[in-house]
Amino acid sequence: MSFIENRKRLFLYCVGLIFLLSVFVVMGFGYYLMNPAGRGGDHRIIAIREGTTLREVAGILGQKSIIKSPTLFVLWGRWMGYGREIKAGEYLLSPSMSPVRIFSILIRGVGITYPVTIPEGFNRKQIAELLSEKGITDAEAFLRFSGDPDLARKYGIPEQDLEGYLYPDTYRLRHDMDARKVIDVMVRRFREMLSPYQEDLEKSPLSLKQVVILASIVEKETGKAAERPKIASVFLNRLRKKMRLESDPTVIYGLPCFSGNLTKKDLERPTRYNTYVIRGLPPGPIANPGIEAIKAVLLPAPDKYLYFVSKNDGTHHFSTTLEEHNRAVLRYQKRRHSLRKGNYQG
Repeated sequence: MSFIENRKRLFLYCVGLIFLLSVFVVMGFGYYLMNPAGRGGDHRIIAIREGTTLREVAGILGQKSIIKSPTLFVLWGRWMGYGREIKAGEYLLSPSMSPVRIFSILIRGVGITYPVTIPEGFNRKQIAELLSEKGITDAEAFLRFSGDPDLARKYGIPEQDLEGYLYPDTYRLRHDMDARKVIDVMVRRFREMLSPYQEDLEKSPLSLKQVVILASIVEKETGKAAERPKIASVFLNRLRKKMRLESDPTVIYGLPCFSGNLTKKDLERPTRYNTYVIRGLPPGPIANPGIEAIKAVLLPAPDKYLYFVSKNDGTHHFSTTLEEHNRAVLRYQKRRHSLRKGNYQG
């Protein structure tokens, strides 16, 4: 047999051997990927933080006996390019899940979520504190990003921060989320809720910024849905007549520290948000309004009221003249002081 034939035979032998090894490797990978670590076993909560590498994820899963071989898990993940696609979050995983299914869950981010309700009228600081209490994100990071004018501009929002555009709603969020991702969810929700009212916004004499500012004031002035269009009409009427808005919530927002008792000195303090001092709207929203407050500004009641005062039962008395308003103030303030005096004596 010639030397060339021997080399040819050796080459074919090597090719065949490599092919068989490849088949065995593929079959081994296939068996590993399709078969779970165990047929039973309880589900376990696996927490994966932002920036965790594929190797670290595999180590965690191996430690918890969710997978058999962290090395094969890493090799397959790298081969498929999954290394950077694994989402941070909390996951409910079990040894009865195959590695293929586990990869699918991790790269799609199908983790455990928690319901979090942001009340209408909360400001940025209150939202940050609530999210921190619920374990959703870091309060300091949330305040930093939501107060970044560059980030506001990226969203196309003409503000120095995102106050007013963090839509109050019930969200399902993960623990230890990146603050920017939480903000993104809330701003997108704001856009979604505003979208059906684009035509009303275009017809309004106010810009989007002015609508949101005024809606935030309306939101803080009353919790009664039926009163919002009336409250909005009062402020719009006052703006048209070049009158000061004289809204207590704007004064409170502008105070560096509020004791809970609004004083005459507070009302006279010259801040950018004190509408007893400045004319027109304050420079930005004072809270994050819900869609009903925004609708009230876009579709206000056709009233000529210029004043309102609390009736101390959650509703307000509305007046068209200062004389009528002063009588209402005397009536309801006297009743409030009487109640306070009675409570004190009792």
